[in-house]
Amino acid sequence: MSDRIEKTIELNAPLTRVWQAISDHRQFGEWFRVKIDAPFVAGEEARGKILYPGYEHIPWTVTVTRVEEPSLFSFTWIPYAVDPDTDYSAETPTLVEFRLEPTAMGTRLTITESGFDKVPAYRRAEAFRMNDGGWAEQIRNIKAHVER
Repeated sequence: MSDRIEKTIELNAPLTRVWQAISDHRQFGEWFRVKIDAPFVAGEEARGKILYPGYEHIPWTVTVTRVEEPSLFSFTWIPYAVDPDTDYSAETPTLVEFRLEPTAMGTRLTITESGFDKVPAYRRAEAFRMNDGGWAEQIRNIKAHVER
């Protein structure tokens, strides 16, 4: 198993459109299926509620690490922290990075989540598998959002 998940897609949308979809908390929430309480600010926690069916009981919490317009947005989180009876606070979070590059077609978006080697062994494989599938779905979601 790898320490990182990486998904890349070419989007038929200008860099500014994709940047807004990633860095604006309301637009991010639309395609990511989460209601986020406040704007993203580097160095601060962002909280919200997952809206994806079956996960509505799970709070969404990330720490925004970088907001470098128009090319990099990143945050840390605890991957696949979905058991309400488990305390994940002692775990080391993974790093999620959204990197944007202009292309002839529009924008290349690369989403990378790294740090799975620090996830406790008993849940590492499941967290990796679930997030790998989740990022594959989120790539489709953002494509539909920015190309509409």
